[in-house]
Amino acid sequence: MVVGKMEVALLNFKLALQGILQNKLRSFLTALGIIFGVAAVIAMLGIGTGAKQSILEQLSLIGANSIVVKAKLPDAFNNTQEENNDQNTSSVGDPSEVKGYTPGLSLEDMRVLKTLMPTTDRISPEIVQDMTIIRDKTLQRARCVGITNDFFEINNLEVDRGKKFQEMHFELGTNVCIVGSAIATRLFKGENPIGKQIKCGHVWFKVIGILKARRIQKTKVEELSIRDYNDDVFVPITSFMLRISDRKRIDASDVVRGRGDERNDQLENYHQIDRAVVRISEPGYVEPSAELIARILQRRHNGKIDFEIEVPELLLKQQQKTQETFNFVLAVIAGISLLVGGIGIMNIMLASVLERIKEIGIRRSLGAKKLDVILQFLFEAIAISLIGGLIGVALGIAAAKVIASTADIPTVITWWSVCLSFVVAAGIGLIFGLLPAKRAANLDPITALRTE
Repeated sequence: MVVGKMEVALLNFKLALQGILQNKLRSFLTALGIIFGVAAVIAMLGIGTGAKQSILEQLSLIGANSIVVKAKLPDAFNNTQEENNDQNTSSVGDPSEVKGYTPGLSLEDMRVLKTLMPTTDRISPEIVQDMTIIRDKTLQRARCVGITNDFFEINNLEVDRGKKFQEMHFELGTNVCIVGSAIATRLFKGENPIGKQIKCGHVWFKVIGILKARRIQKTKVEELSIRDYNDDVFVPITSFMLRISDRKRIDASDVVRGRGDERNDQLENYHQIDRAVVRISEPGYVEPSAELIARILQRRHNGKIDFEIEVPELLLKQQQKTQETFNFVLAVIAGISLLVGGIGIMNIMLASVLERIKEIGIRRSLGAKKLDVILQFLFEAIAISLIGGLIGVALGIAAAKVIASTADIPTVITWWSVCLSFVVAAGIGLIFGLLPAKRAANLDPITALRTE
C-alpha cells in the first residue's frame, strides 16, 4: 500500500517536471522573484553574521569592558583648551584656574584610579616611543613600549616562547624585553631570539619572550586606535623610565609650563605615560566609570583637560546598531522580493491551470483522483521555487563575496542560512501553489474534456 502511494507521488512529480521543462522560459521568469529574494536573504545573513563576528574579534582585540585614557600632546591640548573653557561642561573648579600647572598623565594617576574606583579590575599604563632597534648588523625602526603584565591580560595576548616579565624585573628595572612575532622574524632570521641581546635606542635589552602572532587587519587598527603588536618591543615600564626616558623628571620645561608661558606650544610631550587601558569589572559600570575617571583626572590636573577618554565597546555597540538597521532594511527588501516571487508563482500556476484544462480532464477521466491533480501542481510550484532557491543561493553567495571585496564589509556564509533559504523557497512554493492546485483539482472532468 505504501509502495503504491510512493509510485503515485513519484508519477505526479515526474509530470510536474515535464510541465516545467515544456515551458522553460516561463518557469525561469516565474522563479526570478524567488531567485532575487533568496539571494537577498543569503547576502543579508552573510553580512549580519560577518558583522557580529567582526565585532567579537574587535572586542577580543581591545578587551571587554575597557576604557582607554589617552594623553593629549601639547599642540592638541593647547588648540582645544580654549574651546573646553568656553563650554565648561565638565570642568572642575573655577575656569580662571585653568592656566595652572598640570602634571600630565602619570603612573600616580593610575594608582589613584585603582584606589578610588572599586569597579576597576586591571589598569595597563603604556609608554610608547619610536626608536631604532639594532641586532648585529640588522637595523629596524619600531616602537618600544613600556608596560606592566596587565597589558597582556587586557589585550588577550599570549607569550608563544619564553616567559612574561617577573616582579623583580619591575622592582629592579631590569634590561629585559618581549618582542612581537614580526619583529622577531626580521631581527632573528632562522635563529631562536630567547636569550639574545637587542639594542633599543642606546640601551641593550635581553629577549626573554616572543608574543604569539596575531592577525589583525589594517582597517581594524585604524578604527580601534590600536597598534599592531606584532611589530613592537615590550619592556617593563620601570625599566623604560630608568633606562630610556622618564618625562616625569623635573626640568626647565616644567617651569615654563607652570608660568603659562606663550611658548607652551613649543614644548615636548610632558606626560609620563602616553595611554592607559582601564578594565572595569562589570559591563554596567563602564559608562559611569568613564565619567568618574574624567572627573578624578581633571581634578588631579588642576582643571586642565590634557587627556581624552574613549570607550571602544560603546563605539562598537553603536556600530552594531547601525549594522542591525542595515540588516533590517535588507530583510524587508528580501521579504518583499519573496512575496512578489510567491505571487508570481501563484499567477503563473493559475494561468497554467487554464491552459491545461483538457489535460486535467483526461487525467481525471483515466482515474486520477483530486489528490493526484493537487500533488502534480503543488510539486510543480515547489520545484520552481526550489530551482529558484538554488540559483538564488549561488547568486547570494556571489553577491556577498563582491560586497566583501568592494565595500570592505565582512561577510560569513553559514550552512544554516543556506538551509533556511531552501526551506523558505519550498514554503513559498507550497503556500502560493496550493490555490492553483485546488482549482485544478476541483474542475469538472466532463466540462474539462469539452474545453477546446
